[in-house]
Amino acid sequence: MKNDIHPKYYPDCKVTCVCGHTFLTGSTEPEIKVELCSACHPFYTGKQKLVDTARRVEKFTARVSAKETASSKAKKGKKLKRAARAEVKAKKEVVVKTKDFKRITQVKLNKPVKLNKK
Repeated sequence: MKNDIHPKYYPDCKVTCVCGHTFLTGSTEPEIKVELCSACHPFYTGKQKLVDTARRVEKFTARVSAKETASSKAKKGKKLKRAARAEVKAKKEVVVKTKDFKRITQVKLNKPVKLNKK
């Protein structure tokens, strides 16, 4: 076996929690700092504690409130949406390019015209 390849083992590693609880354990690190321990974890204590590191709770409540305000607005039916789309489509100006042997011209029409191909 090779000598001196294993990290140094500290049998009395001090673990410190954010809540202030400290205890000793064995580790390859001399000191460990943690956010949750058995003294403050909700599973062991029965008390609810929110640990919001990336504003997840605030983002979720903002999303829910935005969804509720959007759903409170009057929804349009299918027929109204189709009628609105048809009206916008009818207002659009149609540009048809016709090919001539000598030049290409642009003709502007109010309504689309079907060209007969022979």
